Amino acid sequence: MPPRTVPQEARSFTFPLLARMKLLVTCLFLIGLSVIVVQKAVASEECIFEKLDGEDAKFCRGDLEVLYPELGDVGCMYIPRCNQYRKRISKEWNSPNVRYQKADRNKHYVLIMVDPDAPSRANPKYRYWRHWLVTNIRGTDLKTGKVQGHVLTDYIRPTPPSHSGYHRYQFQIYEQLEYEAISLSTEEEASSGSWDMESFVDQFQLGAPVASTHFLTEHY
Repeated sequence: MPPRTVPQEARSFTFPLLARMKLLVTCLFLIGLSVIVVQKAVASEECIFEKLDGEDAKFCRGDLEVLYPELGDVGCMYIPRCNQYRKRISKEWNSPNVRYQKADRNKHYVLIMVDPDAPSRANPKYRYWRHWLVTNIRGTDLKTGKVQGHVLTDYIRPTPPSHSGYHRYQFQIYEQLEYEAISLSTEEEASSGSWDMESFVDQFQLGAPVASTHFLTEHY
């Protein structure tokens, strides 16, 4: 029986079809490869919320909450690198909500926020750097996170210098004595750095903080 031959028209149809199939397979391979690359990029951007430990963790007591957009309560944790959170906390976000649910509705409180690591934790020669100071905060407001009172120092965003490592940003809540008028001296108002926080606390008989927490972040 003579061999079967494929008509010329069929051969001319078969070759373009094979070429199209090869092109389709190549496209599917490239799409699959792109998906893998995107998945790896997303994985590398995954947020890791790391809690503080050791001596740093001991500073956190009293269930004080510091709430920033998207992050929620950042108390006793490192600010994660993902989603530009370290840049946004330094450049974009305004003052956080500070909530102390154990506050007495009939009392007033003082909020102090400082950086004890200025310019670096290894060489804190400008300790304490005052970032926020508010007095006469009603207990009812503090229970809901509203920091409303007499502002002695406007909120200053955390801005750790480059190559200075992690900085601690500490929040402390004090009970304010009834009818105690609290103020900063002319020298204290002139500069936020090298603030003698202990003398300030002693001067106005604030005692020990009823709650405290902090977070750590570094230059973005």
